[in-house]
Amino acid sequence: MDVRDEEFLKRLLSTFKIEAEEHLTAIAEGLLEIEKGDPKRQAEVVENVFRESHSLKGAARSVNLGEIVSVCQAMENVFSAFKRKGADPSPDTLDLLHRAVDFTRALALRGEQAPSGMPGGRDLIVELDRAVARGGKSGPQKGKAEETRRPTPESAVPPAPGVTQAGTIRISVSKLDSLLFKAEEMLSAKLAFGERVEELKELKEVFNQWKKGARSHRRPSDDLAQSVEPILTKLTHAAELDRRSMGTLVDSLLADMKKTLMLPFSSLLEGFPGFVRNLSREAGKEVELTIRGGEIEIDRRVLEEVKDPLIHLVRNCIDHGVEMPHDRERKGKPRFGSIKIIISSRDSRIEIAVSDDGAGINAARVRAAAEKDGVISCEEGVKLGEKEALLLVFRSGVTTSPIVTDISGRGLGLAIVREKVEKLGGGVEIESQPDEGSTIRLLVPLTLATFRGVLVRVDGQQFILPSTSVQRVTRVRKDAVRTVENRETVVLDGQAASLVRLADVLEMKPGIGREDPSDPFIQVVVLGSAPHRMVFQVDEVLHEQEVLVKPLGKQLSRVRNVSGATVLGSGKVIPILNVADLTKSAVKASPSYGGSDIALTEKKVRILVAEDSITARTLLKGILETAGYDVAVAVDGMDAFSVLAKGGYDLLVSDVDMPRMNGFDLTAKVRADRRLSDLPIVLVTALESMEDRERGVDAGANAYIVKSSFDQSNLLEVVKRLV
Repeated sequence: MDVRDEEFLKRLLSTFKIEAEEHLTAIAEGLLEIEKGDPKRQAEVVENVFRESHSLKGAARSVNLGEIVSVCQAMENVFSAFKRKGADPSPDTLDLLHRAVDFTRALALRGEQAPSGMPGGRDLIVELDRAVARGGKSGPQKGKAEETRRPTPESAVPPAPGVTQAGTIRISVSKLDSLLFKAEEMLSAKLAFGERVEELKELKEVFNQWKKGARSHRRPSDDLAQSVEPILTKLTHAAELDRRSMGTLVDSLLADMKKTLMLPFSSLLEGFPGFVRNLSREAGKEVELTIRGGEIEIDRRVLEEVKDPLIHLVRNCIDHGVEMPHDRERKGKPRFGSIKIIISSRDSRIEIAVSDDGAGINAARVRAAAEKDGVISCEEGVKLGEKEALLLVFRSGVTTSPIVTDISGRGLGLAIVREKVEKLGGGVEIESQPDEGSTIRLLVPLTLATFRGVLVRVDGQQFILPSTSVQRVTRVRKDAVRTVENRETVVLDGQAASLVRLADVLEMKPGIGREDPSDPFIQVVVLGSAPHRMVFQVDEVLHEQEVLVKPLGKQLSRVRNVSGATVLGSGKVIPILNVADLTKSAVKASPSYGGSDIALTEKKVRILVAEDSITARTLLKGILETAGYDVAVAVDGMDAFSVLAKGGYDLLVSDVDMPRMNGFDLTAKVRADRRLSDLPIVLVTALESMEDRERGVDAGANAYIVKSSFDQSNLLEVVKRLV
């Protein structure tokens, strides 16, 4: 085979992978339909999956993937037996077919032999043939059933939204035709700008003549001045027409380009039925998934960002929402639990509602867990209504786990969901009723490339606020500002709202443009919605405009209060503010909040680091001191216990594998000492086996962080929570 043949085969394989994914998705969806057992649809669905497997077999044969051909043939035999009623689509047979689909998908993704760690195609073919022979009336041998129900790595998580192999996506011909038409129109704009250049050259020549006259001390003639005026008038008029024409063309081209990046939500949700099936079976539950609004299109980049939050929410519904079948029957509910994913348009944004009909969320338990973990104080908990208490599930650190590890127990699940959605410029809402279920709504933008933004000026600097987060822009009389509980407030629509200065929240030094003492009014921007809105004072609201978002880059991937930047027509770079961050920063900056932060600055938290490696010891000490903690060090467990016995420490960070006394023994010794028994302990170690983790729990550690997955934000987050 020459080079050209190899290149052709690569392109052919890439095309096959796209086609194979479509066929396999259709087969997997068909199997789920067969499982529902609808007699009216059974024959039609069986015929469809039979045809899909036959088509996939033919495609695989064209690229010489013999193992896929053989597996597809075996699946065809089973579907053919279903058609003849020679085999029964029993749960065991369907499990086997799902496993065959997952195996084939893994092969198709690689375009070669079976991946390591998965059973070979020959074993699957034998089992599929046995299923036909026994008529589906008896399941696989003991031990095999468990294997078929265990999802393969490829089926454990739904595939990425709409992205095919080799980093390509499918675009409709109509969208490409529209783009081509707009691109062709750009030729006219190119020619028009060429005309303007010629006119400018003509003007420059006239100007040069004027300069020559000035150098020779001759007064420019009136004829020369009159010759410049019509050129300028013509050029100005033509430039204005060009600006309008180019503006219309660019806006239209940009709109069409956005459409090419738009994908239907169904491209993300194709793998969710199988995902729900696998998870619910593992949990011993019976769950039906309903999806509505899958035809709604959204920016592919937004789809990719909401994939993980959706997976977590669905997993949460199965793990914590939907009850076990016998519990549901005892409550008078159907054995099958229901999970719904409903997508709809809402105020130029997209709403994704994930709901279940399970036990619901107990607001009182959430409030108690938040108080226990120190996320809120008891005084704050008493003031919270039920809706506010439910929102605590999105707060980092709300958990009932007895120990923090690098993978669980930190109460980060739903907190990460909210963080990812807010990073997109969206928000979350939650509703729940006892024994009726819960609904979590994600509000996300339709596209990431551009949005409408409000340009404001603060202390001589300009910033952009996303229009979707701006409830209103108004002026407030200075004498209408009231101080309530040591906090400035203004009344809007009959309700008090917190007032903060945007310059203070951004920690800007006082500069030019601060409020005019003679002006009886202040300019404010209201962000959010009642009852969680907040009023920010600015120096001036300039205007609203279309904003092209520019990322900050990897070096500045997460800057507090800033989500990106844009470039104005003048060429000036303007920061785009993160409204979710602003609200949090404003709460911390408000005198009536953040009591724990104030206490932290008055008395530094003292931490002892026990580590025998000088490199690791120096690293840990540096990280903690940079975060503002007072840090002492010990070279091993025995040295650490001697230091702790003197008192005055608020937390211990210890390695495990140390001479004289290891971290486990040190932890146990601290817990046995009456004076130190309540001291929080974090074990940072390279030992990552489950036995070591359990040993840390038994010894009494509060947190166990594995060095292989260690990063400083992980450590600082755990320390902050424990102290």
